[in-house]
Amino acid sequence: MGDISKQDHDFEPGIRHSGLFWTISVPADTVHSNLPAGHARYHMHHQHVPDYHDFFNAVSPHPEKRPGVVSFDVRYSATGPRAHIRDTTFGFKGLFAPAELHIDFRATDRGSGVVWHSVRDGQNTVVGGMGHERNGVFFG
Repeated sequence: MGDISKQDHDFEPGIRHSGLFWTISVPADTVHSNLPAGHARYHMHHQHVPDYHDFFNAVSPHPEKRPGVVSFDVRYSATGPRAHIRDTTFGFKGLFAPAELHIDFRATDRGSGVVWHSVRDGQNTVVGGMGHERNGVFFG
């Protein structure tokens, strides 16, 4: 893990009054999957999220923020067979396959003009997966 004291940007949706954090609703067409074929994609373009500068500011009671925009394209490719998993401790079940993934990412701090983007070369999947899950009231 890197040194968090050297963080310059923190692009994320923030913390709602309800306590829900780092989560936003996304349109259904941002996610495409074909588990039998072993492919999935999660893609958003020009999503407005603030830049909180750093984690500690983001979780403070009155954070300072600047307008930001992110775009990303995450592509998954299955690397092994699908398996049924049922976990009663955490209340989920589903059909999952291990996967490699590739991320194209771009974030812009509109207050300063700083642009961050991913680099294609050198991306290595440490652990990845794709699948269909049921949880919560749908766990049953």
